[in-house]
Amino acid sequence: MELLQEAYLLRIFIGENDRFEGQQLYEWLVLQAREQQLAGATVLRGILGFGPKSRVYTTKILRLSQDLPIVIEIVDTKDRLDTFLDSVDHAIQEGMATMEKAEVRFYREQ
Repeated sequence: MELLQEAYLLRIFIGENDRFEGQQLYEWLVLQAREQQLAGATVLRGILGFGPKSRVYTTKILRLSQDLPIVIEIVDTKDRLDTFLDSVDHAIQEGMATMEKAEVRFYREQ
């Protein structure tokens, strides 16, 4: 797949415990991105964060959270990311999605 130099970065912020149809939401989102043949997706697990309710989620041993922040990052064209987001919006009950321009410097296969 060839990715244009000017692309977009979609970030979806959810919780580690978020689920859709019995599956981890972050896993379901990545599989949906793959099914739609997007350029690629990465899931990042946060060690500290808070959301709209201002509840702090942390990995600190004294306040071990079972619902750490998760960020799914996907880079592709704006149109393809818009289509993807429209198709998965119903599954995301809590969280946030952002999109920004990204300059692709290289995109290589192994």
